[in-house]
Amino acid sequence: MQPDQLLKQIEFIKEIDKLKYIVRKTKLLNSDRHENDAEHSWHLAMMAIILSEHSNTPIDVLRVVKMLLIHDIVEVDAGDTFIYDTQKSHDNTQEERQAAERIFGLLPDDQANELIAIWEEFEEQVTNEAKFARAMDRLEPLLQNVSNNGGTWNEFGISYDKVFHKKQVIKQGSSRVWEYAEQLLNESVERGILKKE
Repeated sequence: MQPDQLLKQIEFIKEIDKLKYIVRKTKLLNSDRHENDAEHSWHLAMMAIILSEHSNTPIDVLRVVKMLLIHDIVEVDAGDTFIYDTQKSHDNTQEERQAAERIFGLLPDDQANELIAIWEEFEEQVTNEAKFARAMDRLEPLLQNVSNNGGTWNEFGISYDKVFHKKQVIKQGSSRVWEYAEQLLNESVERGILKKE
């Protein structure tokens, strides 16, 4: 072990504490308090552990958990982009790439390279693990908005078609979870908390 390895790791650990201050648009289940990125990442990791049996294909659950715990760390620098934002793309941006290189770059090279590779895998959405991780990332806000009687959908005037378009990616990771999500969307329309255009 290099003498400064521990110090680099501690610097990274201190830096990612800032994730607790990145506030998301969605609110906690049955709550009026906004969720922060650290809470979001923890919840997704737990969801992946609990729901992994519903993946369309066998997956490396530990890799999925790693993805979900690190996928939003770039938001320490880049901030959270609302999934329905029409001004700024929610897709990977140069700003997020620079953030990944800076923040993960605080670590010793081997760990930095591993975490950047896992972050890239999540962003590229090619592997089964990345698809399941994305399914979890899209499911959690759906559960939150349903529990909050439309939550950010109503607050920002988001229509059923827009929500459906963003959420249908869930089926790439889990057809079973998508069936459940689609049912929730339809019930939300029936309840009047999600409106069709």
